Amino acid sequence: MDPLLENIIEAVGNAASVLSTNEALTPYLRGTEGLDKLYNKKRLLFAVIKPHNTQVIQDIVDLANTLSSQNQPSFVLYPICSGRNWGYNTSQPAAILSHAIILDLSDLNHISLDSELGLVTIQPGVTQGQLNEFIKTNGDNFMVPVTGAGPDCAIMSNALERGYGITPYQDHFNAVTALKGLWGNGTPYCSAITELDQSGKDKVDKTFKWGLGPYMDGLFTQSNFGIVTEMTLRLAYRRKGFTSFFIQVRNDTQLETIVPLIQQTLRDYEGIVGSINLMDKRRVMSMFANNPNGADAHVTLSDEDIAQATHKLGTPAWTIVGSLYGTEAIVKIAKKEIKQIFTKTPCKIIFSNSPLIKLGNHIFNKIPYFLIKNSTRLSTIKAQLLSFNKGKAIMLGRPNRVALKLAYWRNQSSEDMLLTNKESLLSPAKDGCGLLWYAPLVPMNPTSMRQYVDLIRDICPKHNIEPFITFTNLRYDCIDSTIPIVFDLTNPKAVSDAHNCLKELTKEGAKLGFVPYRLNIDQQKWLLDGATPFWQVVNQLKSVLDPNNIISLGRYNPKDPALLIVNKAS
Repeated sequence: MDPLLENIIEAVGNAASVLSTNEALTPYLRGTEGLDKLYNKKRLLFAVIKPHNTQVIQDIVDLANTLSSQNQPSFVLYPICSGRNWGYNTSQPAAILSHAIILDLSDLNHISLDSELGLVTIQPGVTQGQLNEFIKTNGDNFMVPVTGAGPDCAIMSNALERGYGITPYQDHFNAVTALKGLWGNGTPYCSAITELDQSGKDKVDKTFKWGLGPYMDGLFTQSNFGIVTEMTLRLAYRRKGFTSFFIQVRNDTQLETIVPLIQQTLRDYEGIVGSINLMDKRRVMSMFANNPNGADAHVTLSDEDIAQATHKLGTPAWTIVGSLYGTEAIVKIAKKEIKQIFTKTPCKIIFSNSPLIKLGNHIFNKIPYFLIKNSTRLSTIKAQLLSFNKGKAIMLGRPNRVALKLAYWRNQSSEDMLLTNKESLLSPAKDGCGLLWYAPLVPMNPTSMRQYVDLIRDICPKHNIEPFITFTNLRYDCIDSTIPIVFDLTNPKAVSDAHNCLKELTKEGAKLGFVPYRLNIDQQKWLLDGATPFWQVVNQLKSVLDPNNIISLGRYNPKDPALLIVNKAS
Protein backbone atom coordinates (compact mmCIF):
# COMPACT_ATOMS: atom_id res chain seq x y z
CA MET A 1 0.00 0.00 0.00
CA ASP A 2 1.15 3.53 -0.77
CA PRO A 3 2.71 5.02 2.42
CA LEU A 4 0.64 8.21 2.13
CA LEU A 5 -2.59 6.25 1.78
CA GLU A 6 -1.61 4.12 4.74
CA ASN A 7 -0.92 7.28 6.73
CA ILE A 8 -4.36 8.68 5.90
CA ILE A 9 -6.18 5.46 6.80
CA GLU A 10 -4.39 5.33 10.13
CA ALA A 11 -5.22 8.98 10.88
CA VAL A 12 -8.98 8.70 10.23
CA GLY A 13 -9.49 5.25 11.78
CA ASN A 14 -13.15 4.28 11.88
CA ALA A 15 -14.31 7.89 11.66
CA ALA A 16 -14.14 7.99 7.86
CA SER A 17 -14.12 5.73 4.82
CA VAL A 18 -11.15 5.95 2.46
CA LEU A 19 -11.75 4.97 -1.16
CA SER A 20 -8.85 4.37 -3.51
CA THR A 21 -9.80 1.80 -6.16
CA ASN A 22 -10.37 2.90 -9.74
CA GLU A 23 -13.94 1.63 -9.55
CA ALA A 24 -14.65 3.79 -6.49
CA LEU A 25 -12.91 6.92 -7.82
CA THR A 26 -14.32 6.93 -11.37
CA PRO A 27 -17.78 8.39 -10.51
CA TYR A 28 -16.11 11.41 -8.90
CA LEU A 29 -14.26 12.22 -12.14
CA ARG A 30 -17.42 12.31 -14.24
CA GLY A 31 -18.60 15.73 -15.27
CA THR A 32 -20.80 17.51 -17.77
CA GLU A 33 -18.07 19.98 -18.73
CA GLY A 34 -15.95 17.82 -21.07
CA LEU A 35 -12.65 19.13 -19.69
CA ASP A 36 -10.76 15.85 -20.20
CA LYS A 37 -11.77 15.77 -23.86
CA LEU A 38 -11.04 19.46 -24.34
CA TYR A 39 -7.46 19.24 -23.10
CA ASN A 40 -6.91 15.54 -23.80
CA LYS A 41 -5.66 15.21 -20.24
CA LYS A 42 -7.41 13.29 -17.50
CA ARG A 43 -7.90 14.65 -14.03
CA LEU A 44 -6.38 12.56 -11.29
CA LEU A 45 -7.65 11.38 -7.95
CA PHE A 46 -5.45 9.82 -5.30
CA ALA A 47 -8.34 8.93 -3.01
CA VAL A 48 -11.73 9.91 -1.66
CA ILE A 49 -12.30 10.43 2.06
CA LYS A 50 -15.88 10.21 3.36
CA PRO A 51 -16.05 11.47 6.97
CA HIS A 52 -18.66 9.94 9.28
CA ASN A 53 -18.50 12.91 11.66
CA THR A 54 -17.29 16.50 11.54
CA GLN A 55 -14.57 16.00 14.16
CA VAL A 56 -12.42 13.84 11.87
CA ILE A 57 -12.21 16.69 9.33
CA GLN A 58 -9.91 18.47 11.77
CA ASP A 59 -7.66 15.38 11.90
CA ILE A 60 -7.52 15.21 8.10
CA VAL A 61 -6.62 18.88 7.74
CA ASP A 62 -4.01 18.63 10.49
CA LEU A 63 -2.40 15.64 8.81
CA ALA A 64 -2.14 17.44 5.46
CA ASN A 65 -0.54 20.47 7.12
CA THR A 66 1.88 18.38 9.18
CA LEU A 67 3.08 16.40 6.17
CA SER A 68 3.45 19.54 4.09
CA SER A 69 5.38 21.43 6.77
CA GLN A 70 7.73 18.44 7.12
CA ASN A 71 8.34 18.42 3.35
CA GLN A 72 6.81 14.97 3.11
CA PRO A 73 4.36 13.93 0.35
CA SER A 74 1.08 15.58 1.32
CA PHE A 75 -2.28 16.00 -0.40
CA VAL A 76 -4.80 18.64 -1.51
CA LEU A 77 -8.38 18.36 -0.31
CA TYR A 78 -11.32 19.18 -2.58
CA PRO A 79 -14.44 19.30 -0.36
CA ILE A 80 -17.78 18.49 -1.98
CA CYS A 81 -21.26 18.30 -0.49
CA SER A 82 -23.10 16.23 -3.08
CA GLY A 83 -20.81 16.52 -6.13
CA ARG A 84 -23.67 17.64 -8.38
CA ASN A 85 -22.49 21.10 -9.37
CA TRP A 86 -23.65 20.46 -12.94
CA GLY A 87 -21.89 22.55 -15.57
CA TYR A 88 -19.37 24.23 -13.25
CA ASN A 89 -17.21 21.29 -12.16
CA THR A 90 -19.65 18.60 -10.98
CA SER A 91 -17.34 16.86 -8.44
CA GLN A 92 -14.02 17.19 -10.27
CA PRO A 93 -10.96 18.83 -8.65
CA ALA A 94 -10.02 22.27 -9.96
CA ALA A 95 -6.36 21.35 -10.64
CA ILE A 96 -4.59 18.31 -12.06
CA LEU A 97 -2.54 16.96 -9.16
CA SER A 98 -1.32 13.46 -8.44
CA HIS A 99 -2.31 13.68 -4.77
CA ALA A 100 -5.72 15.31 -5.13
CA ILE A 101 -8.25 13.95 -2.64
CA ILE A 102 -11.99 14.47 -2.73
CA LEU A 103 -13.35 15.16 0.75
CA ASP A 104 -16.87 13.82 0.25
CA LEU A 105 -19.08 15.30 2.96
CA SER A 106 -22.31 13.74 1.70
CA ASP A 107 -22.65 11.38 4.70
CA LEU A 108 -22.84 14.37 7.05
CA ASN A 109 -26.54 15.10 6.82
CA HIS A 110 -27.83 16.07 10.26
CA ILE A 111 -30.69 18.58 10.31
CA SER A 112 -31.89 20.67 13.26
CA LEU A 113 -34.98 22.87 12.88
CA ASP A 114 -35.97 25.71 15.18
CA SER A 115 -39.62 25.88 14.17
CA GLU A 116 -40.27 28.84 16.47
CA LEU A 117 -37.74 31.07 14.68
CA GLY A 118 -37.81 29.45 11.26
CA LEU A 119 -34.11 28.59 11.33
CA VAL A 120 -32.59 25.34 10.11
CA THR A 121 -29.06 24.20 10.91
CA ILE A 122 -27.59 21.66 8.52
CA GLN A 123 -24.42 19.71 7.83
CA PRO A 124 -22.81 19.75 4.36
CA GLY A 125 -24.45 16.61 2.96
CA VAL A 126 -28.06 17.71 3.44
CA THR A 127 -29.81 17.75 0.06
CA GLN A 128 -32.90 19.62 -1.09
CA GLY A 129 -34.83 16.35 -1.05
CA GLN A 130 -33.72 15.42 2.47
CA LEU A 131 -34.60 18.84 3.85
CA ASN A 132 -37.97 18.69 2.09
CA GLU A 133 -38.81 15.34 3.70
CA PHE A 134 -37.63 16.59 7.10
CA ILE A 135 -39.82 19.70 6.87
CA LYS A 136 -42.84 17.67 5.71
CA THR A 137 -42.56 15.40 8.76
CA ASN A 138 -42.11 18.34 11.13
CA GLY A 139 -45.20 20.41 10.45
CA ASP A 140 -44.61 21.36 6.81
CA ASN A 141 -44.58 25.08 7.64
CA PHE A 142 -41.49 26.10 5.67
CA MET A 143 -40.14 26.13 2.14
CA VAL A 144 -36.88 24.52 1.02
CA PRO A 145 -34.50 27.00 -0.71
CA VAL A 146 -34.74 25.03 -3.94
CA THR A 147 -32.93 25.30 -7.27
CA GLY A 148 -33.55 23.58 -10.58
CA ALA A 149 -30.54 21.29 -10.03
CA GLY A 150 -32.72 18.60 -8.45
CA PRO A 151 -33.58 17.08 -5.05
CA ASP A 152 -30.25 15.18 -4.84
CA CYS A 153 -28.22 18.41 -4.78
CA ALA A 154 -26.91 19.86 -1.53
CA ILE A 155 -28.25 23.00 0.13
CA MET A 156 -24.94 24.18 1.60
CA SER A 157 -22.84 24.06 -1.56
CA ASN A 158 -25.37 26.13 -3.50
CA ALA A 159 -25.39 28.80 -0.80
CA LEU A 160 -21.57 28.86 -0.66
CA GLU A 161 -21.47 29.26 -4.44
CA ARG A 162 -23.92 32.19 -4.00
CA GLY A 163 -26.66 30.47 -5.92
CA TYR A 164 -30.28 31.54 -5.97
CA GLY A 165 -33.78 30.24 -6.57
CA ILE A 166 -37.29 31.48 -7.18
CA THR A 167 -38.82 31.11 -3.68
CA PRO A 168 -39.20 34.19 -1.39
CA TYR A 169 -35.59 34.06 -0.16
CA GLN A 170 -34.10 33.99 -3.65
CA ASP A 171 -30.50 34.81 -2.68
CA HIS A 172 -29.48 31.67 -0.82
CA PHE A 173 -26.33 32.97 0.84
CA ASN A 174 -28.24 36.03 1.97
CA ALA A 175 -30.47 33.59 3.88
CA VAL A 176 -27.43 32.13 5.66
CA THR A 177 -27.33 33.55 9.20
CA ALA A 178 -24.36 31.64 10.65
CA LEU A 179 -21.76 29.04 9.81
CA LYS A 180 -18.95 27.06 11.40
CA GLY A 181 -15.93 25.34 9.92
CA LEU A 182 -12.16 25.51 9.84
CA TRP A 183 -9.57 27.35 7.80
CA GLY A 184 -6.98 25.55 5.73
CA ASN A 185 -4.37 26.16 8.44
CA GLY A 186 -6.47 24.03 10.81
CA THR A 187 -7.87 26.89 12.90
CA PRO A 188 -11.53 26.31 13.83
CA TYR A 189 -13.95 29.05 12.81
CA CYS A 190 -17.05 30.45 14.41
CA SER A 191 -18.26 34.03 14.70
CA ALA A 192 -17.16 36.49 17.37
CA ILE A 193 -20.73 36.44 18.73
CA THR A 194 -20.52 32.69 19.32
CA GLU A 195 -17.16 33.12 21.03
CA LEU A 196 -18.67 35.70 23.42
CA ASP A 197 -21.95 33.86 24.04
CA GLN A 198 -21.72 32.02 27.38
CA SER A 199 -25.24 30.57 27.33
CA GLY A 200 -24.19 27.51 25.35
CA LYS A 201 -27.31 27.85 23.20
CA ASP A 202 -25.70 29.62 20.24
CA LYS A 203 -29.11 31.05 19.37
CA VAL A 204 -28.27 34.76 19.07
CA ASP A 205 -25.58 34.15 16.46
CA LYS A 206 -28.03 32.16 14.34
CA THR A 207 -30.53 35.00 14.26
CA PHE A 208 -28.10 37.78 13.27
CA LYS A 209 -26.23 37.35 10.02
CA TRP A 210 -23.52 40.01 10.35
CA GLY A 211 -22.02 39.06 13.70
CA LEU A 212 -19.46 41.32 15.36
CA GLY A 213 -16.30 42.77 13.83
CA PRO A 214 -15.20 42.10 10.23
CA TYR A 215 -17.64 39.86 8.38
CA MET A 216 -15.71 36.61 7.96
CA ASP A 217 -18.46 34.17 6.91
CA GLY A 218 -18.34 35.49 3.38
CA LEU A 219 -14.71 34.38 2.97
CA PHE A 220 -15.96 30.80 2.75
CA THR A 221 -17.99 31.59 -0.40
CA GLN A 222 -16.50 31.19 -3.89
CA SER A 223 -13.08 30.63 -2.35
CA ASN A 224 -10.55 28.01 -1.29
CA PHE A 225 -9.73 29.20 2.21
CA GLY A 226 -11.43 26.54 4.34
CA ILE A 227 -14.17 23.99 4.91
CA VAL A 228 -17.68 24.67 6.24
CA THR A 229 -19.01 21.99 8.59
CA GLU A 230 -22.27 23.61 9.73
CA MET A 231 -24.62 26.25 8.33
CA THR A 232 -27.77 27.92 9.60
CA LEU A 233 -30.30 29.32 7.16
CA ARG A 234 -33.46 31.36 7.58
CA LEU A 235 -36.34 29.54 5.93
CA ALA A 236 -39.30 31.19 4.26
CA TYR A 237 -42.65 30.35 5.86
CA ARG A 238 -45.19 28.51 3.76
CA ARG A 239 -47.93 31.09 3.16
CA LYS A 240 -51.64 30.33 3.10
CA GLY A 241 -52.05 32.47 0.03
CA PHE A 242 -50.05 31.41 -3.03
CA THR A 243 -50.35 31.43 -6.77
CA SER A 244 -47.85 31.29 -9.59
CA PHE A 245 -48.35 33.19 -12.81
CA PHE A 246 -47.33 32.52 -16.39
CA ILE A 247 -47.52 35.42 -18.84
CA GLN A 248 -47.24 34.67 -22.54
CA VAL A 249 -45.93 37.42 -24.81
CA ARG A 250 -46.40 36.64 -28.48
CA ASN A 251 -44.04 39.07 -30.19
CA ASP A 252 -40.27 39.19 -29.69
CA THR A 253 -40.30 42.96 -30.20
CA GLN A 254 -42.33 43.34 -26.98
CA LEU A 255 -39.21 42.73 -24.88
CA GLU A 256 -38.63 46.46 -24.48
CA THR A 257 -42.24 46.87 -23.34
CA ILE A 258 -42.41 44.04 -20.80
CA VAL A 259 -39.13 44.77 -18.98
CA PRO A 260 -40.48 47.96 -17.32
CA LEU A 261 -43.64 46.04 -16.36
CA ILE A 262 -41.55 43.35 -14.66
CA GLN A 263 -39.61 46.08 -12.85
CA GLN A 264 -42.85 47.70 -11.68
CA THR A 265 -44.16 44.36 -10.43
CA LEU A 266 -40.97 43.61 -8.46
CA ARG A 267 -40.81 47.13 -7.04
CA ASP A 268 -44.49 47.53 -6.10
CA TYR A 269 -44.89 44.01 -4.69
CA GLU A 270 -41.52 43.50 -3.03
CA GLY A 271 -41.91 40.81 -0.38
CA ILE A 272 -45.03 39.44 -2.10
CA VAL A 273 -43.59 38.56 -5.51
CA GLY A 274 -40.61 36.21 -5.55
CA SER A 275 -38.03 36.46 -8.30
CA ILE A 276 -39.38 36.49 -11.86
CA ASN A 277 -38.03 34.42 -14.74
CA LEU A 278 -38.22 35.66 -18.31
CA MET A 279 -37.56 32.94 -20.92
CA ASP A 280 -37.45 33.07 -24.69
CA LYS A 281 -39.32 30.57 -26.86
CA ARG A 282 -36.34 28.28 -27.46
CA ARG A 283 -35.73 27.92 -23.74
CA VAL A 284 -39.39 27.16 -23.05
CA MET A 285 -39.53 24.69 -25.94
CA SER A 286 -36.63 22.74 -24.44
CA MET A 287 -38.79 22.02 -21.39
CA PHE A 288 -41.59 20.39 -23.38
CA ALA A 289 -40.04 18.78 -26.44
CA ASN A 290 -37.09 16.66 -27.50
CA ASN A 291 -34.61 18.06 -30.01
CA PRO A 292 -36.36 17.96 -33.43
CA ASN A 293 -32.96 17.46 -35.12
CA GLY A 294 -32.19 14.45 -32.95
CA ALA A 295 -30.15 14.46 -29.76
CA ASP A 296 -26.87 13.73 -31.54
CA ALA A 297 -27.22 16.46 -34.18
CA HIS A 298 -24.50 19.10 -33.89
CA VAL A 299 -26.52 21.88 -35.53
CA THR A 300 -28.93 24.48 -34.23
CA LEU A 301 -32.57 24.65 -35.21
CA SER A 302 -33.37 26.83 -38.19
CA ASP A 303 -35.89 29.64 -37.97
CA GLU A 304 -38.30 27.41 -39.87
CA ASP A 305 -37.76 24.56 -37.38
CA ILE A 306 -38.38 26.91 -34.46
CA ALA A 307 -41.50 28.38 -36.06
CA GLN A 308 -42.92 24.92 -36.72
CA ALA A 309 -42.07 23.53 -33.27
CA THR A 310 -43.29 26.54 -31.31
CA HIS A 311 -46.51 26.69 -33.36
CA LYS A 312 -47.20 23.04 -32.54
CA LEU A 313 -46.48 23.64 -28.86
CA GLY A 314 -48.21 27.01 -28.71
CA THR A 315 -45.00 28.56 -27.36
CA PRO A 316 -44.90 32.38 -27.24
CA ALA A 317 -41.89 34.57 -28.01
CA TRP A 318 -41.38 35.30 -24.30
CA THR A 319 -42.74 33.66 -21.16
CA ILE A 320 -42.77 35.41 -17.79
CA VAL A 321 -42.92 33.13 -14.74
CA GLY A 322 -43.36 34.35 -11.18
CA SER A 323 -45.16 33.71 -7.92
CA LEU A 324 -47.16 35.52 -5.24
CA TYR A 325 -46.78 34.76 -1.53
CA GLY A 326 -48.80 36.14 1.39
CA THR A 327 -52.18 35.88 3.04
CA GLU A 328 -55.07 34.82 0.86
CA ALA A 329 -56.47 38.36 0.89
CA ILE A 330 -53.14 39.98 -0.08
CA VAL A 331 -52.50 37.49 -2.88
CA LYS A 332 -56.00 38.02 -4.22
CA ILE A 333 -55.46 41.77 -4.43
CA ALA A 334 -51.95 41.45 -5.86
CA LYS A 335 -53.18 39.01 -8.48
CA LYS A 336 -55.80 41.51 -9.65
CA GLU A 337 -53.36 44.40 -9.73
CA ILE A 338 -50.64 42.46 -11.59
CA LYS A 339 -53.18 41.51 -14.23
CA GLN A 340 -53.89 45.23 -14.55
CA ILE A 341 -50.18 46.06 -14.95
CA PHE A 342 -49.78 43.68 -17.87
CA THR A 343 -52.81 45.01 -19.74
CA LYS A 344 -50.35 47.67 -20.97
CA THR A 345 -49.09 45.21 -23.58
CA PRO A 346 -50.78 42.39 -25.51
CA CYS A 347 -50.24 39.16 -23.57
CA LYS A 348 -52.00 36.22 -21.99
CA ILE A 349 -51.75 35.66 -18.23
CA ILE A 350 -52.44 32.30 -16.56
CA PHE A 351 -52.52 31.70 -12.80
CA SER A 352 -51.80 28.29 -11.32
CA ASN A 353 -55.03 28.31 -9.32
CA SER A 354 -57.20 28.97 -12.37
CA PRO A 355 -60.12 26.58 -13.07
CA LEU A 356 -58.65 25.80 -16.50
CA ILE A 357 -55.45 24.34 -14.99
CA LYS A 358 -57.40 22.36 -12.42
CA LEU A 359 -59.69 20.96 -15.11
CA GLY A 360 -56.76 20.02 -17.34
CA ASN A 361 -55.05 18.11 -14.52
CA HIS A 362 -58.26 16.29 -13.67
CA ILE A 363 -58.87 15.21 -17.28
CA PHE A 364 -55.31 14.02 -17.96
CA ASN A 365 -55.23 12.02 -14.75
CA LYS A 366 -58.10 9.98 -16.21
CA ILE A 367 -56.69 9.40 -19.73
CA PRO A 368 -54.76 6.10 -20.13
CA TYR A 369 -51.05 6.48 -20.81
CA PHE A 370 -51.12 4.53 -24.11
CA LEU A 371 -53.60 7.03 -25.57
CA ILE A 372 -51.35 9.94 -24.61
CA LYS A 373 -48.28 8.14 -25.93
CA ASN A 374 -49.87 7.66 -29.37
CA SER A 375 -51.10 11.23 -29.76
CA THR A 376 -48.66 14.05 -30.44
CA ARG A 377 -51.20 16.65 -29.33
CA LEU A 378 -52.07 14.87 -26.08
CA SER A 379 -48.40 14.17 -25.36
CA THR A 380 -47.59 17.85 -25.78
CA ILE A 381 -50.39 19.02 -23.49
CA LYS A 382 -49.48 16.38 -20.90
CA ALA A 383 -45.82 17.50 -20.93
CA GLN A 384 -46.88 21.14 -20.57
CA LEU A 385 -49.14 20.37 -17.62
CA LEU A 386 -46.45 18.30 -15.92
CA SER A 387 -43.88 21.08 -16.34
CA PHE A 388 -46.43 23.66 -15.18
CA ASN A 389 -47.25 21.66 -12.04
CA LYS A 390 -43.63 20.90 -11.23
CA GLY A 391 -42.65 24.50 -11.81
CA LYS A 392 -45.35 25.47 -9.31
CA ALA A 393 -43.99 22.89 -6.86
CA ILE A 394 -40.51 24.44 -7.06
CA MET A 395 -41.99 27.86 -6.30
CA LEU A 396 -43.56 26.28 -3.22
CA GLY A 397 -40.17 24.98 -2.13
CA ARG A 398 -40.71 21.40 -3.32
CA PRO A 399 -37.60 20.18 -5.19
CA ASN A 400 -37.94 18.10 -8.34
CA ARG A 401 -36.03 17.29 -11.52
CA VAL A 402 -38.17 19.04 -14.10
CA ALA A 403 -35.43 21.55 -15.02
CA LEU A 404 -32.85 18.80 -15.54
CA LYS A 405 -34.43 17.82 -18.85
CA LEU A 406 -32.59 20.77 -20.37
CA ALA A 407 -29.23 18.98 -19.91
CA TYR A 408 -30.50 16.14 -22.15
CA TRP A 409 -31.31 18.29 -25.20
CA ARG A 410 -28.39 16.65 -27.03
CA ASN A 411 -28.43 13.35 -25.19
CA GLN A 412 -30.24 10.22 -26.34
CA SER A 413 -31.55 9.51 -22.84
CA SER A 414 -34.09 12.31 -23.18
CA GLU A 415 -36.77 10.37 -25.10
CA ASP A 416 -40.15 10.24 -23.34
CA MET A 417 -38.57 11.74 -20.24
CA LEU A 418 -41.52 13.83 -19.13
CA LEU A 419 -44.11 11.16 -19.87
CA THR A 420 -42.53 8.26 -17.98
CA ASN A 421 -40.88 7.69 -14.62
CA LYS A 422 -37.42 8.07 -16.17
CA GLU A 423 -37.25 11.58 -14.76
CA SER A 424 -36.60 10.16 -11.30
CA LEU A 425 -33.38 8.59 -12.62
CA LEU A 426 -31.89 11.72 -14.18
CA SER A 427 -28.22 12.32 -13.43
CA PRO A 428 -26.52 14.50 -16.09
CA ALA A 429 -22.92 13.46 -15.31
CA LYS A 430 -23.72 9.76 -15.03
CA ASP A 431 -25.75 9.89 -18.25
CA GLY A 432 -22.99 11.65 -20.18
CA CYS A 433 -24.71 15.01 -20.76
CA GLY A 434 -22.66 17.95 -21.98
CA LEU A 435 -23.48 21.16 -20.10
CA LEU A 436 -21.76 24.47 -19.36
CA TRP A 437 -23.20 27.77 -18.13
CA TYR A 438 -22.73 31.37 -19.13
CA ALA A 439 -24.16 33.29 -16.17
CA PRO A 440 -23.59 37.05 -16.45
CA LEU A 441 -25.18 39.95 -14.63
CA VAL A 442 -27.04 42.24 -17.01
CA PRO A 443 -28.16 45.85 -16.38
CA MET A 444 -31.93 45.79 -15.98
CA ASN A 445 -32.94 48.18 -18.68
CA PRO A 446 -34.59 47.38 -22.02
CA THR A 447 -31.72 48.66 -24.18
CA SER A 448 -29.07 46.56 -22.42
CA MET A 449 -31.28 43.48 -22.38
CA ARG A 450 -31.96 43.73 -26.10
CA GLN A 451 -28.25 44.19 -26.73
CA TYR A 452 -27.61 41.09 -24.64
CA VAL A 453 -30.24 39.03 -26.49
CA ASP A 454 -28.69 40.01 -29.81
CA LEU A 455 -25.24 38.97 -28.50
CA ILE A 456 -26.47 35.51 -27.48
CA ARG A 457 -28.39 34.92 -30.69
CA ASP A 458 -25.40 36.00 -32.76
CA ILE A 459 -22.61 34.05 -31.01
CA CYS A 460 -24.24 30.76 -30.00
CA PRO A 461 -25.28 29.54 -33.48
CA LYS A 462 -21.77 30.25 -34.81
CA HIS A 463 -20.61 27.45 -32.50
CA ASN A 464 -23.60 25.18 -33.18
CA ILE A 465 -25.05 25.95 -29.74
CA GLU A 466 -28.76 26.53 -29.31
CA PRO A 467 -29.30 30.07 -27.92
CA PHE A 468 -31.52 29.30 -24.91
CA ILE A 469 -32.13 32.51 -22.94
CA THR A 470 -33.37 32.97 -19.38
CA PHE A 471 -33.37 36.19 -17.37
CA THR A 472 -33.86 35.86 -13.62
CA ASN A 473 -34.99 39.13 -12.11
CA LEU A 474 -33.89 38.94 -8.47
CA ARG A 475 -34.92 42.50 -7.68
CA TYR A 476 -36.17 45.42 -9.72
CA ASP A 477 -32.56 46.60 -10.12
CA CYS A 478 -30.73 43.24 -10.37
CA ILE A 479 -30.90 40.71 -13.15
CA ASP A 480 -28.90 37.61 -13.94
CA SER A 481 -29.06 35.59 -17.10
CA THR A 482 -28.34 31.89 -17.39
CA ILE A 483 -27.40 30.55 -20.81
CA PRO A 484 -27.11 26.75 -20.82
CA ILE A 485 -24.52 25.58 -23.33
CA VAL A 486 -25.80 22.09 -24.08
CA PHE A 487 -23.70 19.79 -26.24
CA ASP A 488 -22.97 16.18 -27.16
CA LEU A 489 -20.26 15.06 -24.76
CA THR A 490 -19.31 12.14 -27.02
CA ASN A 491 -18.47 14.43 -29.97
CA PRO A 492 -14.99 16.07 -29.72
CA LYS A 493 -16.02 18.82 -32.16
CA ALA A 494 -19.09 19.57 -30.05
CA VAL A 495 -16.99 19.78 -26.88
CA SER A 496 -14.55 22.19 -28.54
CA ASP A 497 -17.38 24.31 -29.97
CA ALA A 498 -19.09 24.51 -26.57
CA HIS A 499 -16.01 25.82 -24.81
CA ASN A 500 -15.20 28.23 -27.63
CA CYS A 501 -18.77 29.50 -27.45
CA LEU A 502 -18.46 30.11 -23.72
CA LYS A 503 -15.15 31.94 -24.22
CA GLU A 504 -16.53 34.22 -26.90
CA LEU A 505 -19.68 34.96 -24.91
CA THR A 506 -17.63 35.77 -21.82
CA LYS A 507 -15.10 37.98 -23.59
CA GLU A 508 -17.52 39.82 -25.87
CA GLY A 509 -20.09 40.16 -23.11
CA ALA A 510 -17.56 41.78 -20.78
CA LYS A 511 -16.92 44.47 -23.39
CA LEU A 512 -20.59 45.38 -23.14
CA GLY A 513 -20.72 45.23 -19.34
CA PHE A 514 -22.15 41.70 -19.01
CA VAL A 515 -19.96 40.11 -16.33
CA PRO A 516 -20.41 36.57 -14.91
CA TYR A 517 -21.27 36.22 -11.25
CA ARG A 518 -20.18 32.58 -11.23
CA LEU A 519 -17.50 30.65 -13.16
CA ASN A 520 -16.65 27.04 -13.86
CA ILE A 521 -13.21 25.72 -12.89
CA ASP A 522 -11.82 26.15 -16.41
CA GLN A 523 -13.10 29.73 -16.78
CA GLN A 524 -11.43 30.63 -13.50
CA LYS A 525 -8.06 29.80 -15.03
CA TRP A 526 -8.28 31.72 -18.30
CA LEU A 527 -10.48 34.64 -17.26
CA LEU A 528 -9.24 35.74 -13.84
CA ASP A 529 -5.99 37.72 -13.63
CA GLY A 530 -3.93 37.02 -10.53
CA ALA A 531 -1.94 40.24 -11.08
CA THR A 532 -4.87 42.57 -10.36
CA PRO A 533 -5.20 44.17 -6.91
CA PHE A 534 -8.28 42.12 -6.03
CA TRP A 535 -6.68 38.74 -6.67
CA GLN A 536 -3.40 39.83 -5.10
CA VAL A 537 -5.30 40.38 -1.85
CA VAL A 538 -6.96 36.98 -2.30
CA ASN A 539 -3.49 35.44 -2.58
CA GLN A 540 -2.41 37.21 0.60
CA LEU A 541 -5.44 35.86 2.46
CA LYS A 542 -4.72 32.38 1.11
CA SER A 543 -1.13 32.54 2.35
CA VAL A 544 -2.38 33.18 5.89
CA LEU A 545 -5.53 31.06 6.04
CA ASP A 546 -4.12 28.11 4.07
CA PRO A 547 -0.33 28.54 3.94
CA ASN A 548 0.33 24.97 2.78
CA ASN A 549 -2.24 25.14 -0.04
CA ILE A 550 -4.15 22.07 1.09
CA ILE A 551 -7.69 23.30 0.27
CA SER A 552 -9.09 23.27 -3.28
CA LEU A 553 -5.96 24.44 -5.08
CA GLY A 554 -6.87 26.42 -8.20
CA ARG A 555 -10.43 27.21 -7.18
CA TYR A 556 -11.26 30.93 -7.62
CA ASN A 557 -7.54 31.57 -7.52
CA PRO A 558 -6.29 30.34 -10.92
CA LYS A 559 -3.02 32.28 -10.84
CA ASP A 560 -2.09 30.86 -7.46
CA PRO A 561 1.74 30.71 -7.40
CA ALA A 562 1.48 27.21 -5.97
CA LEU A 563 0.18 26.03 -9.33
CA LEU A 564 3.25 27.35 -11.12
CA ILE A 565 5.74 25.27 -9.17
CA VAL A 566 6.08 21.61 -8.31
CA ASN A 567 3.61 21.52 -5.47
CA LYS A 568 4.45 19.59 -2.34
CA ALA A 569 1.22 17.68 -2.74
CA SER A 570 2.40 16.29 -6.06
